[in-house]
Amino acid sequence: MTSHLNVSAAAVNFIIGASLLALLPTAAWAQQSPPGAMAGLGAPPDPQVAVSWDRYFDHETLGEIGRRLEEAWPDRCRSSSIGRSVEGRDLWLLTVTDFQAGEADAKPAMWIDGNIHANEVQGSEIALYTAWYLCEMADRVDWIAELLRDRTFYIVPSINPDGRDNFLLEPNTPHSPRSGLAPRDDDGDGLFDEDDFDDLNGDGHITMMRRRSSNGRWITSPEDPRIMVRAHADQPGEWELLGNEGFDNDGDGRVNEDRRGYYDPNRNWPWRWAPAYVQSGSDAFPTSLPETRAVVEFVLAHPNIAAAQTYHNTGGMILRGPGTESDSVQAADLRVMDEIGERGEMILPGYRYISIWEDLYTTWGNELDWFYAGRGIITFSNELWTSFNYFRESPENERWDRADYRFDRYLLFGEAIVPWTPVDHPQYGRIEVGGVKRQYTRAIPGFLLREEAHRNMAFTLYQAGQMPLVRVDSVEVRSLGSGVSEVRALISNRKLAPTRTEQDVVHGISPPDRIRIEGGRVIAGFRIENPLQGIAEEQEHRPERIEVERIDGMGTVAVKWLVRGSGPFTVTVESAKGGKHSLRSP
Repeated sequence: MTSHLNVSAAAVNFIIGASLLALLPTAAWAQQSPPGAMAGLGAPPDPQVAVSWDRYFDHETLGEIGRRLEEAWPDRCRSSSIGRSVEGRDLWLLTVTDFQAGEADAKPAMWIDGNIHANEVQGSEIALYTAWYLCEMADRVDWIAELLRDRTFYIVPSINPDGRDNFLLEPNTPHSPRSGLAPRDDDGDGLFDEDDFDDLNGDGHITMMRRRSSNGRWITSPEDPRIMVRAHADQPGEWELLGNEGFDNDGDGRVNEDRRGYYDPNRNWPWRWAPAYVQSGSDAFPTSLPETRAVVEFVLAHPNIAAAQTYHNTGGMILRGPGTESDSVQAADLRVMDEIGERGEMILPGYRYISIWEDLYTTWGNELDWFYAGRGIITFSNELWTSFNYFRESPENERWDRADYRFDRYLLFGEAIVPWTPVDHPQYGRIEVGGVKRQYTRAIPGFLLREEAHRNMAFTLYQAGQMPLVRVDSVEVRSLGSGVSEVRALISNRKLAPTRTEQDVVHGISPPDRIRIEGGRVIAGFRIENPLQGIAEEQEHRPERIEVERIDGMGTVAVKWLVRGSGPFTVTVESAKGGKHSLRSP
């Protein structure tokens, strides 16, 4: 088995570059616009923390960028950790809000994470870009300043830091590793991770192996000799494909069958979890992985989280639950999701808003379902990058050519594909290796990464802007004589999402919204059902604190009290996911 300390030259250069970036002094990160330059819209002209959003950072550098943001913007960003991974890496958390405009944990909040699957790296950059943009642009864009005044963002760029560094710094395919790195015996031989990939030509990539054979069923494309094409049924073949680079490390007659880790971190969540014979990769039990457990514990401790986005790749999809046919999304919640998802299709050209099990496949124990079904949080999972972006049209593969190879020829100039190279294999003999590098097909090409980051951030910020936000609109006092006053208050939620989702209400996940009055002795309290007809329902217990099941999106609630005293009175509304607001009577 190839030693995991035998890092390729490309990986060494990556590590050195990332380390130098992390060691730059604060001033070196700041870029000044040269005289005579006009700043383009949608980007800070003079960022306090300058980051090249055309590359993928190792885990330590992700943390360093977060610390730089906190240093540059202490009133907008705080860096911390919610726990540690299997191999002891911190799960970096950036809390982004206007800290001078109220307590972060009391505001309606959005959770954002990425990179739960090790090879799905761009979610980290897009999550981090979101924190960076919010910090850098709040002084330039009023809507961003308003968003940070009223909202909090909990951003964890990578919830699989071990797998991330493995993907970035060791030889891999575009699809490996999907797992984290806790050792597992995939082939049941009593050994752990003993038959991983082997970089046969030492180029830092794991590509395909092929061997010339008249019995093979593959031929070389005349359009591009790097492409392998299946021979027609009546056509002789030239090559046989042997899988990804590797050899039989443990002598069991199989290649690459027990790679590092190999469980699925997105099948380990405590909603509709299923054992491995039902759901491959689910691991021993829900939250058996420390990374999953750290997220669950944080979210349980923060009932103010009203929305969530978890970034994956690839395919250009805005996914909603449920992951299984046995579940469903409550009808009222589906209407909210549809509004947001359809707006996302406009913001993200080429993306499709779809359901997981109905339009994709069944998944048991996934993160998105736990957030929505288990916590009543409106949640989306964006599958980042779509082949539509190769040429801004639906790609078509021809018999002899493929869209990804055409994009490589005309826009990347051959950088993305390793040409076929002869090597000697210990079991197969003389073979050739070649194919797609790990930075391609799933990961976004560098020159398009920033656009993808900005568009996905914009969708996420739209959702954050539609989280519930409660306000006491008015407080009116009328004297009834004998020292008794009638106090009426109108409470509103001028956002799309309700203060509690239907899932939340049905399962009693968070407490009802509460509207309380101060300034006198309350005799009785009422929820006004129909203000015009004077229909009201009295709350018999604790009338000074009226409970309402929820305040609908773009909705209002009217209440009144009979109070001994003449005021002034202060009315306060408190909602776990909708925030808190007070208004005093004249």
